[in-house]
Amino acid sequence: MEYKKIKPKKIYEQVAEAIYEMIRTGELKPGDRLDSVQQLAENFNVGRSAIREALTSLRAMGLVEMRHGEGTFVKEFENDLITFPLSTAILMNKENIAQLVEVRMILEAGTAAAAARRRTQEHLEKLEEALKVMLEAKGDEELGEKADLQFHLTLAEASQNQMLISLMQHVSGMMGETMRETRRLWLFSKQTTIERLYQDHLAIYMAVKDQDEEVARQRMLNHLESVDAILKKYYMHAPKSI
Repeated sequence: MEYKKIKPKKIYEQVAEAIYEMIRTGELKPGDRLDSVQQLAENFNVGRSAIREALTSLRAMGLVEMRHGEGTFVKEFENDLITFPLSTAILMNKENIAQLVEVRMILEAGTAAAAARRRTQEHLEKLEEALKVMLEAKGDEELGEKADLQFHLTLAEASQNQMLISLMQHVSGMMGETMRETRRLWLFSKQTTIERLYQDHLAIYMAVKDQDEEVARQRMLNHLESVDAILKKYYMHAPKSI
């Protein structure tokens, strides 16, 4: 009999799940303001960085929003969204990562095309900001990963299709986790690969800016096919325990 490997949860994941459970059970309701980062850190007895990562994960799922100068608030959400599993540790194996990349190919190629069709100047500025952070984050993989995820979520926003945005929010938590893990596997100390990653995103941005739907679709597919190829190459040589 084969048993699945048990992967210990990171501190920020435990914090995120605790807050998630408070939202799911109604202890925290839409519109409620969460405590400050400092207060949450004291309440959970963890560092502020863990709180920030937890809030970023919850925001990526569409459960909270951060208002500048005001704080973090629980968002209005659909009932089906709150039942979506938060923990993504189960995805960290070859088969499930491959399946997630396949889902992204299906979903994000269309997202890029729709973004090219409907993007506004505000969307372009947000995409440019994400690209700027990605370029400046060389050597800081956490910052690079966050900018990477923000780029893809902004493309969904630019589609101006609420159902598509909701679908992207459903998988964004998993996307963020796999981006974090896979960057550690195949981007660390590989500057040329990091540059290629930036150039892929820049090419997608240019197609969206030019409102060329088919080019945006194809460039997104090319990018995700590159990701898939690198992951497959890694797992061909990875120890079986991973």
